[in-house]
Amino acid sequence: MSEGDFLTNQFLIAMPAMTDSNFAQTVTFIWEHNADGALGIIINRPLQMRLLDVFEQLKMPTAPGVFGHQQVLQGGPVQTDRGFVVHQVGGHWEHTRQVSPRLQVTTSPDILNAMARGSGPNTALVALGYAGWSAGQLETELAQNAWLTAPCDERILFDTPYEQRWRAAGRLLGVDLATISDQVGHA
Repeated sequence: MSEGDFLTNQFLIAMPAMTDSNFAQTVTFIWEHNADGALGIIINRPLQMRLLDVFEQLKMPTAPGVFGHQQVLQGGPVQTDRGFVVHQVGGHWEHTRQVSPRLQVTTSPDILNAMARGSGPNTALVALGYAGWSAGQLETELAQNAWLTAPCDERILFDTPYEQRWRAAGRLLGVDLATISDQVGHA
Protein backbone atom coordinates (compact mmCIF):
# COMPACT_ATOMS: atom_id res chain seq x y z
CA MET A 1 0.00 0.00 0.00
CA SER A 2 1.46 3.36 -0.95
CA GLU A 3 1.48 6.28 1.47
CA GLY A 4 -1.35 7.95 -0.46
CA ASP A 5 -3.55 4.89 0.08
CA PHE A 6 -3.47 5.06 3.86
CA LEU A 7 -6.73 6.04 5.58
CA THR A 8 -5.63 8.58 8.20
CA ASN A 9 -8.40 11.19 8.68
CA GLN A 10 -11.00 8.95 7.06
CA PHE A 11 -14.18 7.32 8.31
CA LEU A 12 -14.34 3.55 8.32
CA ILE A 13 -18.01 2.65 7.90
CA ALA A 14 -19.14 -0.87 8.83
CA MET A 15 -21.01 -2.63 6.06
CA PRO A 16 -24.52 -3.83 7.03
CA ALA A 17 -23.33 -7.47 6.98
CA MET A 18 -20.75 -6.81 9.73
CA THR A 19 -21.44 -9.38 12.44
CA ASP A 20 -18.62 -8.54 14.85
CA SER A 21 -20.50 -7.01 17.79
CA ASN A 22 -17.60 -4.64 18.42
CA PHE A 23 -18.11 -3.00 15.04
CA ALA A 24 -21.64 -3.69 13.75
CA GLN A 25 -23.17 -0.42 12.44
CA THR A 26 -20.22 1.68 13.55
CA VAL A 27 -18.35 4.63 12.16
CA THR A 28 -14.69 4.71 13.13
CA PHE A 29 -12.53 7.81 12.79
CA ILE A 30 -9.11 6.57 11.62
CA TRP A 31 -6.53 8.78 13.29
CA GLU A 32 -3.44 6.83 12.31
CA HIS A 33 -2.83 4.41 9.45
CA ASN A 34 0.54 3.38 8.07
CA ALA A 35 2.47 0.26 7.09
CA ASP A 36 2.48 -0.85 10.75
CA GLY A 37 -1.32 -0.86 11.11
CA ALA A 38 -4.21 1.43 11.95
CA LEU A 39 -5.76 3.12 15.00
CA GLY A 40 -9.26 4.52 15.22
CA ILE A 41 -11.99 5.75 17.53
CA ILE A 42 -15.57 4.54 17.14
CA ILE A 43 -17.66 7.72 17.10
CA ASN A 44 -21.21 6.41 17.42
CA ARG A 45 -21.24 4.23 20.54
CA PRO A 46 -22.10 6.41 23.55
CA LEU A 47 -21.55 4.96 27.01
CA GLN A 48 -23.77 5.55 30.03
CA MET A 49 -21.13 8.00 31.22
CA ARG A 50 -20.84 11.77 30.93
CA LEU A 51 -17.73 13.91 30.86
CA LEU A 52 -18.56 15.13 34.38
CA ASP A 53 -18.35 11.50 35.55
CA VAL A 54 -14.82 11.31 34.14
CA PHE A 55 -13.82 14.53 35.89
CA GLU A 56 -15.19 13.16 39.17
CA GLN A 57 -13.45 9.78 38.79
CA LEU A 58 -10.15 11.54 38.10
CA LYS A 59 -10.77 13.97 40.99
CA MET A 60 -10.55 16.97 38.68
CA PRO A 61 -12.41 19.98 40.06
CA THR A 62 -14.61 21.69 37.49
CA ALA A 63 -14.76 25.40 36.95
CA PRO A 64 -18.13 27.15 37.22
CA GLY A 65 -20.03 26.96 33.95
CA VAL A 66 -18.12 23.95 32.58
CA PHE A 67 -20.49 21.94 30.41
CA GLY A 68 -19.79 18.31 31.20
CA HIS A 69 -23.02 16.64 30.08
CA GLN A 70 -21.44 15.37 26.86
CA GLN A 71 -21.54 11.58 26.65
CA VAL A 72 -18.29 9.63 26.62
CA LEU A 73 -17.94 7.18 23.74
CA GLN A 74 -16.91 3.54 23.65
CA GLY A 75 -13.97 4.17 21.31
CA GLY A 76 -13.20 0.52 20.68
CA PRO A 77 -12.41 -2.81 22.29
CA VAL A 78 -8.71 -2.12 23.00
CA GLN A 79 -7.53 -0.49 26.27
CA THR A 80 -11.04 0.46 27.36
CA ASP A 81 -9.69 2.13 30.48
CA ARG A 82 -7.62 4.63 28.48
CA GLY A 83 -9.01 7.99 27.35
CA PHE A 84 -8.75 9.54 23.90
CA VAL A 85 -9.82 13.06 23.00
CA VAL A 86 -10.50 13.92 19.35
CA HIS A 87 -10.50 17.68 19.01
CA GLN A 88 -10.00 20.60 16.71
CA VAL A 89 -6.48 22.01 16.52
CA GLY A 90 -5.52 24.31 19.35
CA GLY A 91 -3.80 24.18 22.69
CA HIS A 92 -0.67 22.33 23.69
CA TRP A 93 -1.13 18.94 25.32
CA GLU A 94 1.50 16.42 26.32
CA HIS A 95 0.60 13.50 24.00
CA THR A 96 -1.06 14.89 20.88
CA ARG A 97 -1.07 13.45 17.37
CA GLN A 98 -1.76 15.79 14.46
CA VAL A 99 -4.28 13.97 12.24
CA SER A 100 -5.04 16.73 9.72
CA PRO A 101 -4.62 20.50 9.52
CA ARG A 102 -7.84 20.79 11.58
CA LEU A 103 -7.90 17.71 13.85
CA GLN A 104 -5.80 16.21 16.62
CA VAL A 105 -6.04 13.26 19.00
CA THR A 106 -4.70 13.68 22.53
CA THR A 107 -4.16 10.80 24.94
CA SER A 108 -2.74 12.56 28.00
CA PRO A 109 -4.85 13.58 31.01
CA ASP A 110 -3.66 17.19 30.83
CA ILE A 111 -6.31 17.89 28.16
CA LEU A 112 -9.07 16.54 30.44
CA ASN A 113 -7.80 18.71 33.26
CA ALA A 114 -7.92 21.73 30.95
CA MET A 115 -11.46 20.79 29.87
CA ALA A 116 -12.54 20.57 33.53
CA ARG A 117 -11.11 24.06 34.11
CA GLY A 118 -12.92 25.39 31.03
CA SER A 119 -9.72 26.00 29.05
CA GLY A 120 -9.71 22.90 26.85
CA PRO A 121 -10.60 22.70 23.17
CA ASN A 122 -13.91 24.25 22.12
CA THR A 123 -14.91 21.21 20.07
CA ALA A 124 -13.99 17.69 21.21
CA LEU A 125 -15.23 14.18 21.76
CA VAL A 126 -13.96 11.91 24.51
CA ALA A 127 -13.73 8.14 24.17
CA LEU A 128 -12.58 5.24 26.30
CA GLY A 129 -10.67 2.65 24.33
CA TYR A 130 -9.76 2.46 20.68
CA ALA A 131 -9.91 0.16 17.67
CA GLY A 132 -6.66 -1.21 16.33
CA TRP A 133 -5.53 -3.23 13.33
CA SER A 134 -2.13 -4.85 12.84
CA ALA A 135 -0.08 -4.43 9.66
CA GLY A 136 -2.18 -5.47 6.66
CA GLN A 137 -5.23 -6.46 8.72
CA LEU A 138 -7.39 -3.48 7.78
CA GLU A 139 -6.41 -3.83 4.11
CA THR A 140 -7.53 -7.48 4.21
CA GLU A 141 -10.86 -6.52 5.79
CA LEU A 142 -11.39 -3.84 3.14
CA ALA A 143 -10.72 -6.40 0.40
CA GLN A 144 -13.34 -8.65 2.04
CA ASN A 145 -15.92 -5.84 1.78
CA ALA A 146 -16.27 -5.45 5.55
CA TRP A 147 -15.96 -1.66 5.36
CA LEU A 148 -16.63 1.43 3.29
CA THR A 149 -14.37 4.44 3.61
CA ALA A 150 -15.12 8.15 3.30
CA PRO A 151 -13.22 11.34 4.08
CA CYS A 152 -13.81 12.59 7.62
CA ASP A 153 -16.61 15.13 7.89
CA GLU A 154 -16.38 17.22 11.05
CA ARG A 155 -20.16 17.76 11.11
CA ILE A 156 -20.60 14.01 11.56
CA LEU A 157 -17.64 13.77 13.93
CA PHE A 158 -18.86 16.48 16.31
CA ASP A 159 -22.42 17.59 15.54
CA THR A 160 -24.54 14.72 14.21
CA PRO A 161 -26.50 12.81 16.88
CA TYR A 162 -24.77 9.50 17.68
CA GLU A 163 -27.63 7.32 16.46
CA GLN A 164 -27.57 9.05 13.05
CA ARG A 165 -23.82 8.92 12.38
CA TRP A 166 -23.68 5.51 10.65
CA ARG A 167 -26.27 6.40 8.02
CA ALA A 168 -24.93 9.97 7.71
CA ALA A 169 -21.45 8.59 6.97
CA GLY A 170 -22.93 6.34 4.28
CA ARG A 171 -24.64 9.35 2.73
CA LEU A 172 -21.21 10.95 2.27
CA LEU A 173 -20.77 8.29 -0.43
CA GLY A 174 -24.30 8.64 -1.76
CA VAL A 175 -25.21 5.31 -0.15
CA ASP A 176 -28.24 4.38 1.94
CA LEU A 177 -26.72 1.72 4.19
CA ALA A 178 -30.17 0.29 4.91
CA THR A 179 -30.51 -0.76 1.26
CA ILE A 180 -27.13 -2.40 0.73
CA SER A 181 -27.28 -6.17 0.28
CA ASP A 182 -25.33 -8.32 2.69
CA GLN A 183 -24.26 -10.48 -0.26
CA VAL A 184 -20.86 -9.67 -1.74
CA GLY A 185 -19.10 -10.79 -4.86
CA HIS A 186 -15.86 -10.34 -6.67
CA ALA A 187 -15.45 -10.05 -10.41
